[in-house]
Amino acid sequence: MAWIDRIRALELSVLAVPLVVGGALWAFVVIAGEVRDGELHGFDSTILLALRNPADLADPLGPPWFEEAARDITALGGNAVLTLVTVGAVTWLVLSGKRAAALLVFVAVAGGMLLSTGLKLGFERPRPDLVPHAARVYTASFPSGHAMLSAVVYLTIGALLARVQEGRRRRVFILTVAVLLTVLVGASRIYLGVHWPSDVLGGWCAGAAWALGCWGLALLLQRRGSVEPEGGSARALPHRP
Repeated sequence: MAWIDRIRALELSVLAVPLVVGGALWAFVVIAGEVRDGELHGFDSTILLALRNPADLADPLGPPWFEEAARDITALGGNAVLTLVTVGAVTWLVLSGKRAAALLVFVAVAGGMLLSTGLKLGFERPRPDLVPHAARVYTASFPSGHAMLSAVVYLTIGALLARVQEGRRRRVFILTVAVLLTVLVGASRIYLGVHWPSDVLGGWCAGAAWALGCWGLALLLQRRGSVEPEGGSARALPHRP
């Protein structure tokens, strides 16, 4: 029966999520340890310098319009933009009658923001001083808040939107856009000289682990009927003891 196949696919997803989350957390721990020990300074410095004009370190490689485009892209990972995106997604879910899913998205994003702030306070890594910053910064460097929160917001919302789409190509497209936005925002932080590359790598790992963990929780809650299933509450999966 169709619903049996859906349940089996759901159970496989629930089993796979902890493995992927564990891998992302392991990668974050490794990067964080290397950052603590200063082992990545050479790697970070090489990449930052490679993206600058050797004759003028205040000048990122590329034409002026490219640098301006990088500022536009980096704004997609700022708190103001991510808050607007989250409010829009939550409002859409509420209007669609999916209040539990809306609450889950809100908690996932708010929790990710708190986690990012806590990690920054815990590591207190100074911002790069090797090259002049091409954008203003106000907080500590590790992990990159833009990279981490972009992963939290765009991957969480992307996974949610993908689940309510029919057709594999549509789902792949939505998830690809979510991943691309996350990658571009993180890369822009390195290009603008406001983060060490290891900050961005750490942010991606932490953000992906958080987003996937929240997605796995959503699958479990959906399985129990606590969160609306894809397509609406009328298509809830049968409960199995």
